Amino acid sequence: MTQSPLRVLGRRLRRLWRREDGTATIEFVIFIPVVLGIFMASVEAGYYMIRHVSMERGLDLVMRQFRLGNLGLVTHDQLRDLICEATPILKDCQSELKVWLKPVDTANWIIPGDTAYCGDGNGTLSSLGSGDVQNGGSNQIMVVRICALQNPMFPTTGLGLNLRADSVNGGYQLMAATVVVNEPR
Repeated sequence: MTQSPLRVLGRRLRRLWRREDGTATIEFVIFIPVVLGIFMASVEAGYYMIRHVSMERGLDLVMRQFRLGNLGLVTHDQLRDLICEATPILKDCQSELKVWLKPVDTANWIIPGDTAYCGDGNGTLSSLGSGDVQNGGSNQIMVVRICALQNPMFPTTGLGLNLRADSVNGGYQLMAATVVVNEPR
C-alpha cells in the first residue's frame, strides 16, 4: 500500500522538528554577533582613548617648551610638527592635525570663541583651514586648541557609528585644548 506524498512529508517534518541536535547552533547564531559587537566596540573605545590621551600628552609636552620660551616665535607648521613628533600614534599626523593658538584678552576676559574645526560632522562642509597661530607677548595667557581627524578601526560598531564623523573621509574628531601663559622674556 502506498502512502500519500503529503503524509510522508508531514511525518518527516515532524521527525525533523523533534530533533534536538541543532539547538546549540541557534543559541550560537543569536549570541555571537552580540558578543563580537561588544568586543569590537570596546577595542574601538580603547584605541580612541589611547589616541586622545597621547594627543593631549603631546600637546602638553610641546606647550611646556613654548611656555618656557624655548621655541621662540613659531608658525602653525612648526607647532604641528612638534606635536606630531610627540604623538607618534596619530596616523598621517602632518596632514590631519590642525593647531589654533590665540591670546586671551585679559581686559575683559573674553576667550577666543572660534572653535577648532576638523571636519563637518556630517553637516555642510566648509573650508578646512590650516589653523591660526598668534604667538602673543610676554606674560600673556594663550588658548591652544588642536584637532585631528582619525579613521575608526570598526566603523560599523555602535561606538564607531555614534562618533562625530566627517563626510569627506569618514574620520572622527579628536580634539584637545589647554591654556598656557608665556613666561616673561
